[in-house]
Amino acid sequence: MASDEDTNRIGAPIFLIGFMGAGKTTVGQALAKRLNCEFVDVDKLIEARVGKSISDIFAGMGESKFRSFESDAIDECRGRERAVIALGGGAYASEENRNVLRSVGKTVWLDCPLEICLQRVSGDRSRPLVTDEAQMRELFELRRPAYAQADHAVQTGDLSPDQLAIEIARIVVHDQLQAEF
Repeated sequence: MASDEDTNRIGAPIFLIGFMGAGKTTVGQALAKRLNCEFVDVDKLIEARVGKSISDIFAGMGESKFRSFESDAIDECRGRERAVIALGGGAYASEENRNVLRSVGKTVWLDCPLEICLQRVSGDRSRPLVTDEAQMRELFELRRPAYAQADHAVQTGDLSPDQLAIEIARIVVHDQLQAEF
């Protein structure tokens, strides 16, 4: 758990993490609306900055260059307040990124069953790491221990994006109240 004083202040950003297809963008938009704050999708920031789609960055520059862009975008979140920020599926796998995120805000893992993630991303050619099911399972299992280091985990189950937004808002408000007293 993050204990840095800054991560407990009212208005610290909320970072949504999880596997591709977990619903980070959709839930993030619902949560930002509910909390009346800004929504940021780190992948969209990278695409705008580089002028290429994520799949084009992977294809033309490689995954390591993309991960470098991703770390830079995460680092730029320092000082951002009142924001819900959706991270790419691999962002939290990096220990360096986890350390930055812990010092900047709260992390919430959308713990979505792999089968649901697979249904959501199957056939989506804009996702560069979507390959066959066996490789997706391997990647999912590889990332789970990193995701489990988040400040909070929310089981997505059959909950709608709005229901998840309510649950996450409840958790974050509880944290903020605990920090004040």
